Amino acid sequence: MAFSATKRLQADMDAASNYAEWKAAAIAHDKVSGVLRWQKSDESKHFDYTSIRRRLRRLRRLRSKKDNAGVLFALNEGLHGNIDGMGSSALYGKSKFSTKKLIVDYVNEVVDALDMLASNEAKDLPLDERLDFFRRAHHCYGCSSLMMSGAGSLLFFHIGVVKALWLESVLPGILSGSSGGAVVGSLVSTRNDKDLAEILEPENLAQEIERDEGLFSRFEAFKPEVVKTEDVQEALNRLIPDMTFQEALKHTGRHLNVSIAAAEKHQTSRLLNAITTPNVFIREAVMASAAVPGFYPPVALAAKNDKGEKQPYLPSRRWVDGSLSDDLPAKRLSRLYGVNHFIVSQVNPHIFPFVTDTKRKRDPLTTVKLASGRVAREWINASASLLERPLSWNPMVSRLTNVALSVMNQDYFGDINILPDKRMFNPLKLLAHRSMEEIIELIEMGERATWPKIEMIRIQTKISRKLDQIIHEIDYRKPHIRKGVSRKAG
Repeated sequence: MAFSATKRLQADMDAASNYAEWKAAAIAHDKVSGVLRWQKSDESKHFDYTSIRRRLRRLRRLRSKKDNAGVLFALNEGLHGNIDGMGSSALYGKSKFSTKKLIVDYVNEVVDALDMLASNEAKDLPLDERLDFFRRAHHCYGCSSLMMSGAGSLLFFHIGVVKALWLESVLPGILSGSSGGAVVGSLVSTRNDKDLAEILEPENLAQEIERDEGLFSRFEAFKPEVVKTEDVQEALNRLIPDMTFQEALKHTGRHLNVSIAAAEKHQTSRLLNAITTPNVFIREAVMASAAVPGFYPPVALAAKNDKGEKQPYLPSRRWVDGSLSDDLPAKRLSRLYGVNHFIVSQVNPHIFPFVTDTKRKRDPLTTVKLASGRVAREWINASASLLERPLSWNPMVSRLTNVALSVMNQDYFGDINILPDKRMFNPLKLLAHRSMEEIIELIEMGERATWPKIEMIRIQTKISRKLDQIIHEIDYRKPHIRKGVSRKAG
C-alpha cells in the first residue's frame, strides 16, 4: 500500500505545474515513505548533531532571557556555513523535501538571534559593536553565487533555473555566466525586481523567444551559418540595456560576472564585473563571451571614459567565448566576493556522466571513472607539453590543442548542481535551432530541475541572506541615527 502511494506521489511531483504543487507532493511523499521519522531524529553520521543540539539549546536559553551580550558571545564562537558538518549534501539526499529538523531549527534560531541583535531591543550593545560583529560574521560565513555554464541554444534551461530561484526569493545576488549563461545573467542583472517579474511571465518569455527565434535558426548542426554582427547586435540591443557593470549593480543590486577568453596567444582570460571593470559595457562583454571561435568573430570591448562617453576598452585586444577558459569561475568569485557556496546551472553534455545534482557521484563505478579520467588527463597534459614545439609549427593545430586542454582541465562542479533531466544532449547541436516547443520545454526543465534543490538552497543560504539584509539596513539607518544624536547633543 505504501509503495503504491509513494509511486503515485512521485507521479504527482513529476506532473506538478508549479513549485507549490511539487512541494505539497514531496512533503506527502516523505510522510508516506516514513522519511519524516528520519527528519525528526537528531542522530546522523553525516554531522555532529550533539554539538548542534547543544548550540541550539544555548541560543534558545540566552534569547529567552534577552541576554544580548550572551547571544553575541555565543554567535561569535562559531558562525560559518558548514559548522559541525551540517552543510553536508548527504543530509539532503534522503528526503524529497528539507532535511533534519534539528538543522532547520538551528538555522532558524540563528536567524532569530541575528534579528534580535539588530533590533532596538539590543540597545545595551553599541551600534558600532553590533555592526562590526555583523560584518565579521558575514565575512566568516561567506555567501552564495549562481554560476551558469556555457550553454549555446540550451541557455533557456538557465532561464528556467533563474525563474524558479527568483520566484522563491533564493536567487543569489552574485551571478556569473559564460556564453549562453552570460546572456541569461545579463538579463537578470540589468533589471530590477519589478521588470524581472514582467519578463519572467510566461507570455512575455514566449514573446521574446518568438522575436529572437530567427537568430537561433541561423545555427544548423554540422553546418552552422556564421551569425551576422548586426543580427546579434540587434537582439542584444533589445534584450540588454546599454549599461556598464557599475550602473547595473546600482540599478539592481545584483553582481554580474561575465567570463571572456583572449583571442590572442599569451593573453589570459578575464572575469568582467563591477569590481574589476566597472565602466565596461555589459552588452559588448556578453557578445564577446558568446563569440564561439569558428562560428563568430572575436569581439572588442567598450567602456565609458571619465566624461561618460563610450570608447573602446583595450582597443588592441579581441575576446571570445569565456567557457573555453573559465566556464565556472569559482576561484575568482571566492577572491572577489568571499563566495564559499556555489550553485551551478550546468548544461555541458560532456560532464554529465561524472556529476549528480548535489556533488560528484560516490558509487564505486564512478569513482573508478573519475580516477581513470584524472590519470588520462595527466597523460594528455604531459603529452601536449612534450609535443609543444612540434605543434607550434602549425598554428591552427596548436590553437585547437590549447583550447581542448583548457576545456578538459576545468572544474565543472559546485556545491549544488542543477542539471537537466534529459542529460544526453548532442554536443554537435549546442548551436542548433530550437523550435518554440523545445524552448518552452527547456525552460520548464530548468524549473523542474531546480524545485528539488530550493529547500536545500533556502536552508543553506538563510543565515547569509539575513546578514546581507541586516548590514544593508543598518548602513541605511546609521547616518540617520548619527544625525539624530548630533541634534540632541546640540
